[in-house]
Amino acid sequence: MSAATHGRALIVSITDQLVHGQGDNGAGALVTELLAEAGFTVDGTVTIASDAVDIRNALNTAVIGGVDLVVTVGGTGVAPRDVTPDVTQEVLDRELPGVAQALRWSGMTAAVMDSIISRGMVGVSGSTMVANIAGSRAAIRDGLATLIPLAIHVIEELSDPEI
Repeated sequence: MSAATHGRALIVSITDQLVHGQGDNGAGALVTELLAEAGFTVDGTVTIASDAVDIRNALNTAVIGGVDLVVTVGGTGVAPRDVTPDVTQEVLDRELPGVAQALRWSGMTAAVMDSIISRGMVGVSGSTMVANIAGSRAAIRDGLATLIPLAIHVIEELSDPEI
């Protein structure tokens, strides 16, 4: 990893609306902008429906592809089709519950409702950090402000052969 980047990132935008042609909510673009500003190289955004098989395939492909960070956006709530945390948990080798709790706590202090009720998971699969963020613009901004410094630390630990 060079000094110019904190690593490679991939965004997985989980939204039934965009997949069905109902318009782009801009979530992927916002995450890309915020991660790039923080020094990540963003490989791209994959947009998929809230479907367990599609989510699992996207996460596994990202991990096999060797990105350092995968940020999923959307599908973290309590609706029946919000399966992102459930699938993410299956893919993780190790959970980072403190990071997930920090995201919810940050959302609570900022009164971002969908962050507060998020069931989002954060953890590590192989040498890739995976984090679920709620899909609203407020949740993305607040969540990434909390996640980015933690992700940088985790990625440094994962890439340090001495640890």
